[in-house]
Amino acid sequence: MMTENVEMEIFVDGEDIDTKEFVQNVIGRAIVGAVSTLRGVSDDWQEIDVKVKRK
Repeated sequence: MMTENVEMEIFVDGEDIDTKEFVQNVIGRAIVGAVSTLRGVSDDWQEIDVKVKRK
């Protein structure tokens, strides 16, 4: 279980969206949990970049 805090930024169409620490931890931990289970992701990663586009 991941208990450490994470730092994250959210940009929508290039605009930085202000987020509270709680929101950063909830979204960030969800992303970390999903990505860290993928094959090839090192246990000692430092940064994860995710880009989402609407089709």
